[in-house]
Amino acid sequence: MRVLVIGSGAREHALCVALTSDPAVEALACAPGNAGTRQLAEPFALDVRDPDPDAVAALARTWQADLVVVGPEVPLVAGAADAVRDAGIACFGPSAQAAQLEGSKSFAKHVMTAAGVPTAQAWPVGGPAELETALDEVAALTGGAPYVVKDDGLAAGKGVLVTSDRAAAVAHGQAVLDAGGAVLVEEYLDGPEVSLFAVTDGTTVRPLVPAQDFKRRDDGDGGPNTGGMGAYAPLPWAPAGLVDEVLATVLQPTVDEMARRGEPFSGLLYAGLALTSRGVRVVEFNARFGDPETQVVLPLLATPLAGLLYASATGTLAAHPPLEWRAGSAVTVVVAAAGYPEAPRTGDPVTGADGEGVLHAGTALADDGSVVSAGGRVLAVTAVGDDLAAARQAAYERVAGVRLAGAHWRTDIALGAVEGRIALP
Repeated sequence: MRVLVIGSGAREHALCVALTSDPAVEALACAPGNAGTRQLAEPFALDVRDPDPDAVAALARTWQADLVVVGPEVPLVAGAADAVRDAGIACFGPSAQAAQLEGSKSFAKHVMTAAGVPTAQAWPVGGPAELETALDEVAALTGGAPYVVKDDGLAAGKGVLVTSDRAAAVAHGQAVLDAGGAVLVEEYLDGPEVSLFAVTDGTTVRPLVPAQDFKRRDDGDGGPNTGGMGAYAPLPWAPAGLVDEVLATVLQPTVDEMARRGEPFSGLLYAGLALTSRGVRVVEFNARFGDPETQVVLPLLATPLAGLLYASATGTLAAHPPLEWRAGSAVTVVVAAAGYPEAPRTGDPVTGADGEGVLHAGTALADDGSVVSAGGRVLAVTAVGDDLAAARQAAYERVAGVRLAGAHWRTDIALGAVEGRIALP
């Protein structure tokens, strides 16, 4: 099978690693890729930040791909999967219409309401007066702060503000409105958050193992929101039966509702969940593999990846064998550039990036062939161990082998789980 991966981050590097180990994959390409994927997959120039769906399809045709895997959300929302399928090539990823589950939080809320999926109460906001009214209603519902204010559209995982400062909530919402966007105000959900991926062909749903990521930049969940500073899987503290419950109450009803609307969702459905005092609630949906959770989920998957993704893309997931998982745990720690997330510095030399388990995110090759930083999150350093403590120790030992001027990373990824400090409300 000839597989073309679209994207340039650590998620795509993790996908390439998993696909390379699949004996069914005879050729692998990644467009545009990064300095790490170039060691595994043929690179092609492609702009994934302002994508042209027809260019994705043309590349897939020219390279004679059997399967295209679209990693980032922006090409999916733009219709890359539609263009590839129109070219007669199997594609893992939802249509532009179905990708609105991530592209529009308001759309996702409508789908969840119709499907009876438990989620936070939300207030769509179209102007300043509505913003103030929505915050008033949140305060009346919950007895006060914190406030949750979200960009309604795509925001690369950084479009939400959770704050007890009403003035900050207003300022964030107003900035989005001033930029021409829409805002969603939600009730705050207590309890730990969980990420659960599911592969689906629009009918059958196969959940993967749950993971937890860390959105804040600094230890102790301090600092600004980011695209994710680390993750671990599985979750030793998760209640028994969690995956089955989410499949029955969230994933399958959502997929069924999308099919009922004539907008079937095929690809990777990512449910961001809060385990609240009132039960499981959906925080958000994503329409693709999440980053950095992909980096810890895929190393634990023993089932060959290409066949699983191809079954999703071709509507044959029901006939695919049950998923098999490796024993142990995985931890990934993101090494970020100086100034991330506000103004990341790029162009700095990176050494130690060729070590075992080091996945490239924002990297590029300099003219002399050396690796330099090319984004805010530069590396995702990953390790697998017999248990979570062993995986965590190995990951941080690998981080110590990386050199990048001004780099920073969290030192507490998975620490609360290792020390048994995560409690359900």
